Amino acid sequence: MRELVLDTETTGFDPQQGDRIVEIGAVELINQMPTGKTYHQYINPERAMPQEAFEVHGLGDDFLRDKPVFKDIAQEFLDFVKDDKLVIHNAAFDMKFLNAELGWLNLPQLPWEQALDTLAIARKRFPGSPASLDALCRRFNIDNSNRTLHGALLDSEILAEVYLELLGGRQPGLVLASSGGNTAGNAEDEWRASKRPTPLPSRITEEEAKAHAAFVEKLGEGALWNKLS
Repeated sequence: MRELVLDTETTGFDPQQGDRIVEIGAVELINQMPTGKTYHQYINPERAMPQEAFEVHGLGDDFLRDKPVFKDIAQEFLDFVKDDKLVIHNAAFDMKFLNAELGWLNLPQLPWEQALDTLAIARKRFPGSPASLDALCRRFNIDNSNRTLHGALLDSEILAEVYLELLGGRQPGLVLASSGGNTAGNAEDEWRASKRPTPLPSRITEEEAKAHAAFVEKLGEGALWNKLS
């Protein structure tokens, strides 16, 4: 199962008022584990950066001036995303901008159901509690000390950790039901550890085994090792 944890930075809040995407970052997960593969792109918005937006992400006109415009990276972005699930914090915001940019180019837009909103998941799991990315980092003890400014790739990497914690950690299938009772799940819910069919080869050399046996013999028949082995 391939998922992409994604974030964007923009010039403002509304593409219909002329705001544009200036950065896209995404982290690939396979079976809910990071693969190390990422997507990262700065984008020239073809307009001036408002001061309010600059104070959020620090991406200014001089830095973005020589970056590609969205039409130059759009197909590459779509080829990376494919039809896999997009994990986004406040998905409505990012999807609105991505589909606006794609629509202006008459390219296929991303279906809304392709997005999974971690903000909605967090609000459902922790009703009444703060659900910002920073608040969730504090809740799950995730280090976000490098996040002095918003950045699409850094935020995606942090969100990937938050997403896995929202699912119950890196092994969500092993989380115990909070009620203590059995859950009516699939075969994965009934998984139990079993004996390895083929034992792993010993890492102890023959000389080490002989030395250990001699040491145990010196301990006498009443040695605790003899009772446990």
